[in-house]
Amino acid sequence: MITGFSPRAKNISIYIMPGFSEFSSLMKKLGKHKTGKSCLYIKSLDDVDNKELARLIKESVQVMRCRYS
Repeated sequence: MITGFSPRAKNISIYIMPGFSEFSSLMKKLGKHKTGKSCLYIKSLDDVDNKELARLIKESVQVMRCRYS
């Protein structure tokens, strides 16, 4: 899996498979969120900057494609 999305009862989970260490500047701009090892948890899309979220997903997909091409 390169990335994933799962709407849950308490939050939305977005799977950023490379993790977050490479994306610290994006994470600061993202908005209200929590993270696990590779999971980004947000309560609502209104809580985050959607442009930064799209950029984070796009860049994480690029990282995964480079690692496992």
